[in-house]
Order: sequence, then C-alpha cells, then structure tokens
Amino acid sequence: MLRRKPTRLELKLDDIEEFESIRKDLESRKKQREDAEVAAAGEEPAPVALGSEHKSREQLINDRIGYKPQPKAGGRAAHFGTFEF
Repeated sequence: MLRRKPTRLELKLDDIEEFESIRKDLESRKKQREDAEVAAAGEEPAPVALGSEHKSREQLINDRIGYKPQPKAGGRAAHFGTFEF
C-alpha cells in the first residue's frame, strides 16, 4: 500500500462566514418550528395518511438521486413478444 503525506486543509474567512450564516438560518428555522408546535399544542392534530407521507418521501428520495421510474408494460404479450397462448 502506498502512503502519502496528509493533505493540508486551510480554513478561509469566507468559509467561516458561510458556516455561521447557515448555522443561524438553521437555528431560526428550528425556533420557528418549536414555536409552531407550541401554538398547535392546544389544537386537535389532523390525521395524516401514511400512504401519502410514504409516497412523498419516496418521491423526494427519487428526485434527490435522479431516479425516474418507468411504468412496467403489463400483460402476457409483453413477456412473450407477439406470441399469444
């Protein structure tokens, strides 16, 4: 196995500023979500269909990885060509 010298990573001021802005954005979203949960605590939660949530999660994953499912051709003719039994 070949060994090489460790790669040196340099942290720049732009990287630190970008990290801080993203961190503040995430914290503000988390705080808004918590405030919404506290406000909704007194209300009756609406039932959520598991199928629709699963479908949207599956669709999100497919979009993220770039998978576009194609519908399968149905019927016996598709499996055996033009032969009919």
